Amino acid sequence: MANVREIDRNDDVYVGIEFPLDHNLTGFFRQSKTIQQQVKSNIKNLLLTSKGERVFQPDFGCDLRDLLFEQINSETLDGVDNSIRIALDTWLPYVNINDLIIIQNESNPNEITISLEYSTTLQPDALDNITFNLVVGE
Repeated sequence: MANVREIDRNDDVYVGIEFPLDHNLTGFFRQSKTIQQQVKSNIKNLLLTSKGERVFQPDFGCDLRDLLFEQINSETLDGVDNSIRIALDTWLPYVNINDLIIIQNESNPNEITISLEYSTTLQPDALDNITFNLVVGE
């Protein structure tokens, strides 16, 4: 079996499908060429999927949307943090959380920003991050 570096360097090998789903010029789904690209897509897919949304895997996902319909306060932010950590630990155990920051927007109290810095067990020194905003009622 090829190691991660061999897979990432081989132009003929695709690792998976990128998220969000979209098509490319050839009409097929956009595909990940590297392990790091695929891990990022897997994290986005997990965090933006609500539990019960995935057919035949009702426990897959992270209930961020449910938490955001609560009053945003320190308990809600702790719930978001906990939900993300549990989902990653359960479904993507190869992802190491290096830093997880969840902040309520001061100018729009209905919005939170989630910033996740992570690495993988395959490449622990290769840090990457994902940042996205969630707004209540949207």
